[in-house]
Amino acid sequence: MKRKWLVSILAVPTALMPLAAAAQVAPDRTASANAPEAVYRYNVYAGFAYASLNQVNHSRYGVIGGELAVSRNFGRFFAVTADGAFLPKSLASGNPGNPSVDQVLFGPEVHGVVYENWSVFLRGLIGGEHSGGEHQTPNISFAGGMGGGVEHSLGPRWAVRAFGEDIASSFSIINNTPQLNASPHRRWNSQAGIGVVYRF
Repeated sequence: MKRKWLVSILAVPTALMPLAAAAQVAPDRTASANAPEAVYRYNVYAGFAYASLNQVNHSRYGVIGGELAVSRNFGRFFAVTADGAFLPKSLASGNPGNPSVDQVLFGPEVHGVVYENWSVFLRGLIGGEHSGGEHQTPNISFAGGMGGGVEHSLGPRWAVRAFGEDIASSFSIINNTPQLNASPHRRWNSQAGIGVVYRF
C-alpha cells in the first residue's frame, strides 16, 4: 500500500514536467511575435520623376525622367538623404528651347510608421541644379526646397513610394538685357515621383 502511494506521488511531478517546459518556451514565441520591427541602415529608392519646369520667363514645361535616392538611417525616425534626378524629356512642344534638368540634392529626413504597413516622411534638401536646352546662365544654380511622401511596405525590405516636393533655383537667359525684361529670379519647380524602395 505504501509502495503504491509512493509511486503515485512520484508520478505527479513526472507528468507535470512537460507542461512546465512548454510554459517556459511559450513566452519566447510571444516575445518574438511582438518584437520591434527591424531598422535597416540604408534605403535605396529608384523611380519615375516629373517636374513642372519654369526656367524661362513666361513659359512652363512638364518634363519627365528618373530619380535615384539613397538614405542613411540613424535610428527609427531620422535619416540623411542624397537625391539625384535627371529629367531630359519634355511632355509638350511649342515653348522655346528643348528643356532638361538634372539635380543633385542632400539633406535631412524624418519618417515614421502611421498605420500598419504605411509610413510617411518629410525632408529638406539643398544642392545644385543644371538647366539644359534653354540657353540659361549660370550653367549650374544653387537649388533647394522641401517635400514629403508616403510609403507602403510590401515586405520587410521592399516598399512602394510616392512623393512630391518644391525645389527652388535661379537662372537667366544668356545675353539678357533690360529690353528683354527677363531678369533672373527664383523659380519654384514642383516635382513628383513614384517608384520602389529597397532596404538593407
